[in-house]
Amino acid sequence: MQGDKSSIWSRFRSGMTFNIIGMIVLLLIVFGIIAGAVGLVNFTSAFENEYATTTYHMADTATTLINGSHIADYLEGKRTIEYMQSKSYLEAYCKRIGVSLIYVIIVDTSDYGRFVSVFNHVDNTVGNTNYVEWELGHKRDTTNDEYRAKYKAIYEQQSAYETVYRNNPSDGSLPHITTMVPVKDSEGEVTGILCIQRPMSELVGARRPYVIAVAVATALLAIFVAVFYTFFMRRQFVNPISKVASEATRFARENTKGEPLGKVSRFKEISDLSGSIDTMETDMVNYIETITASAAEKERIGFELSLANTIQVNSIPNVFPAFPERTDFDIYASMTPAKQVGGDFYNFFFVDDDHLAISIGDVSGKGIPAALFMMVTNILVSDRTRMGGTPGEILTFVNHNICEHNKADMFVTLWLGVLELSTGNLIASNAGHEYPVIMQPGGKFEVFKDKHCLAVGAMDGVKYKDYTLKLERGAKLFVYTDGIPEATDHDNRMFGMERMIDTLNKFSGDGPEGVITGIKREAERFANGAEQFDDLTMLCLELK
Repeated sequence: MQGDKSSIWSRFRSGMTFNIIGMIVLLLIVFGIIAGAVGLVNFTSAFENEYATTTYHMADTATTLINGSHIADYLEGKRTIEYMQSKSYLEAYCKRIGVSLIYVIIVDTSDYGRFVSVFNHVDNTVGNTNYVEWELGHKRDTTNDEYRAKYKAIYEQQSAYETVYRNNPSDGSLPHITTMVPVKDSEGEVTGILCIQRPMSELVGARRPYVIAVAVATALLAIFVAVFYTFFMRRQFVNPISKVASEATRFARENTKGEPLGKVSRFKEISDLSGSIDTMETDMVNYIETITASAAEKERIGFELSLANTIQVNSIPNVFPAFPERTDFDIYASMTPAKQVGGDFYNFFFVDDDHLAISIGDVSGKGIPAALFMMVTNILVSDRTRMGGTPGEILTFVNHNICEHNKADMFVTLWLGVLELSTGNLIASNAGHEYPVIMQPGGKFEVFKDKHCLAVGAMDGVKYKDYTLKLERGAKLFVYTDGIPEATDHDNRMFGMERMIDTLNKFSGDGPEGVITGIKREAERFANGAEQFDDLTMLCLELK
């Protein structure tokens, strides 16, 4: 019983729905943490600014309780009655506004490194402090360079007030701020500095409900999205893809017509694929029956194969220029099947405005099974790439889903890259495919020997790796299938990698269309009419 539960959980965990929903929920949680952190920083900053402004007004009001013209007299023992009145006012004010410390000092303006106390009132019940009040005339060195700079700014009247933040006090007191304002005489000259120390307990108390609210909102949103997308993804994506993949594999194995798939999804790509497979199955079954019954039906069979070729050609981009509105890159591709339908494919599409996905593949075998396998692979790669992730993660996902339904033991070599057009950064992964060829500006085409992994469909559980390279402005990327270097002439000599690179450099000054046209022309000239045994597929991109 335990083994059955473990098997069910293993299948659920490896399923498409679990992985997609898990990634969405994880991204939501990460987004919530980031948004909460940014909001908390902004909230704290705004609160601290408001706190400092309020404390400044408290301090500024306190200066009205002191006669700034007589500060020096107090130190000399003069005007004792006035001093005691001011001291009493400040003490009452300190308790009334709920601050832990109010004091007035005269700073040595020679270097601002020392000061002498004039007034000092402490309320240790406010900020969990154990301060002892300074006597009149108490002398002390300035705490540090920060205080020295702020004293100087006030005495030289460079600012109306200064604030020091103590978020982690070393004396055991609560977090607090100290706001300093000038004490001026009747002529507007600064004669001393009044300081108020105020705990920031309100900030700590205000941040806690904010953090709790963000955490609860993120959790609720993640649960809602998980539940919603579980039903949505299974119904609109996972189930239709599984149905299409199973039918394609079954037909490739049995070559018998099954129940029509019909419109299995509201997504155009999946519905087009299911419709193409329905059409392909019908045409192929009719073709087999017709050729068995009478050789006279060959013309109709040719028409059906032509239709299959049209379906295959229309499943990949074939209108150029592909993106006439874009001036930051140019791309061109060509696919010439060895038979009327083939197993090669290429594709390119925008993931977003700044990221272009590029793929090229070569399915094992030829003819209709390879073409079906090619279309299933292409749609899986395309749809999974649009959902995000690195090429390695995408190929891992595609490999698992193909292996899960690959009764015919077919496989496909794949190269997948995602190019960031604004920077030229290319992230790619290679599943047993040919090496890409790169030309940086001012250089020549050279083979980039990236690390290969197993072909997709060869073995389940493979984790495909990513690699990164930089394309400078003016660089060209050329990817291809093995039909190019392995093209042969009548003497079975191969076109070869060296001749292919030389030909690329011969047309390196042309745009992508010129490069591919040149390669194709040179390969046909080399073959000199010899039969084409493999599909010829190429794609070239230039970053402008």
